[in-house]
Amino acid sequence: MNYRISHLLLGIGACLALAPLHAQHTDPADIKACTGIESDAQRLACYDRASGRTQMPTARKRTAPSKPEAASFHRENEVASATGNAAPPLSLLDSRWELSPDSKLGTFNLRGYQPIYVMPFFGTTRRNNLPYSPNPLNAVSTPLGMQNVEGKFQLSLKTKIWQGVFGDTGDLWVGYTQDSYWQVYNAKHSRPFRETDYQPEAMLVFNTDYQLFGWNGRLLSIGLNHQSNGQSDPLSRSWNRVMAQVGFERANWTIMFRPWWRIPESDKDDNNPDISNYIGRADVQIIHEWRGQEFTLMLRDSLRGGSHQHGAARLTWTFPLAGNFRGYMELFKGYGENILDYNHNATYLGVGVSLLDWY
Repeated sequence: MNYRISHLLLGIGACLALAPLHAQHTDPADIKACTGIESDAQRLACYDRASGRTQMPTARKRTAPSKPEAASFHRENEVASATGNAAPPLSLLDSRWELSPDSKLGTFNLRGYQPIYVMPFFGTTRRNNLPYSPNPLNAVSTPLGMQNVEGKFQLSLKTKIWQGVFGDTGDLWVGYTQDSYWQVYNAKHSRPFRETDYQPEAMLVFNTDYQLFGWNGRLLSIGLNHQSNGQSDPLSRSWNRVMAQVGFERANWTIMFRPWWRIPESDKDDNNPDISNYIGRADVQIIHEWRGQEFTLMLRDSLRGGSHQHGAARLTWTFPLAGNFRGYMELFKGYGENILDYNHNATYLGVGVSLLDWY
């Protein structure tokens, strides 16, 4: 493992965890930015952040307004347009990354990043009980005895730590994502946590505005990403990447392309020397909202031919359930569902609830 980069990124993750959970000062510009958010729940959360009152983002999705609400909305827009104060609704990417000047909310506002969910059921027909790696120190010789059905949960947060890195351009964000796999039904082995993946990262995000084949290019970023499971040999796995993101969107659709380059490590410290040929070198996320539901498709590939060609796909579906809870279903097929199983090919199905989706 490249310890300097790993410690830097882990330090960033620690800073994120200790960051203030409220805005330090209520700025009228922050309040004004909130008026452009179309979703009632997101707009309320924005007001709370801007005024120093913090709460976790709600999972409520955007719904079509009733006829009286729609009429009121149009009347308000007509008045605003006549006075020159109209604020168009924020786009999906803008509402999550504060891309346009009107959406800027300052620094150290804790926000959702990737989906936050809990799945009491996460099962596979092919459990990896003998994890291995080409590094002899990272090959298990005795079966672990893990069951095919377990629980899984994901926590993912981000915050902006520097707004306007280059004057009015570029914002520096740090993020932290944690995936935990709990053998909650495995009483024989004292219900252990089979695997927990930690992923701190730092991203320099730029607002873009261009058209490509009918899609609006809205986001470009470059950053450092560390992923590890914090275990000792032979179960230790880790890698560091330079990662880019390119975001496109149009009505109710968002696409994120993410190519990356692995930072080389010495043979002695490399727990998984062939990880790029399995977890890959790029992925794409396709996100679609439809009638209060959200569908996402992730496609990932090694971008190599022959015996080095491997990939994976993940399909998720979230839907209204009750109150602030949304149903969550996930289907995964391929390599690298987690970093310990980076070279293990399997199919997984999970069912649970989501507290925060992609948008």
